[in-house]
Amino acid sequence: MSVLSSVSLLVGTCLLGAAAPAPRVSDNQPVTVVVTSLVSTTSTVKLFFYNTREGFLKSGKWVFSKSVKPGGKSEFTLPVELPKGEWAVAITQDLNNNGKIDKNFIGIPTEPYAFSNNFRPKVAAPVFDDCKFTVDGPGKVVSIVLKN
Repeated sequence: MSVLSSVSLLVGTCLLGAAAPAPRVSDNQPVTVVVTSLVSTTSTVKLFFYNTREGFLKSGKWVFSKSVKPGGKSEFTLPVELPKGEWAVAITQDLNNNGKIDKNFIGIPTEPYAFSNNFRPKVAAPVFDDCKFTVDGPGKVVSIVLKN
């Protein structure tokens, strides 16, 4: 290959690289979820993250979920990355490790559960606005107390 061909190839490659768009910077922000007062120090805790009113608390409508084994502790910290916007978290602890939240005959959970903003429903399930928090920058901490 001649020197001129090599230079042309090198210049062409540089120009193509300059024309390529820069990689998109993620809009995700670091959020720390702190869960305390676990009923069991061994049973799995499931966290469900929602970002729409319509899908809140509907099976399979969460954006993502995480399972955490407490490892003998009554609290844990879970770092997550969330896009900016409004979010809500629902938490359950599967005391008998059967992979689901057990309920009584009228549909009320018999295993521990909690929601962001530590919202405690009295008569009906909460709505998104009861539990929502805003992610608008780094450093957001969401503290949730899990009660039976």
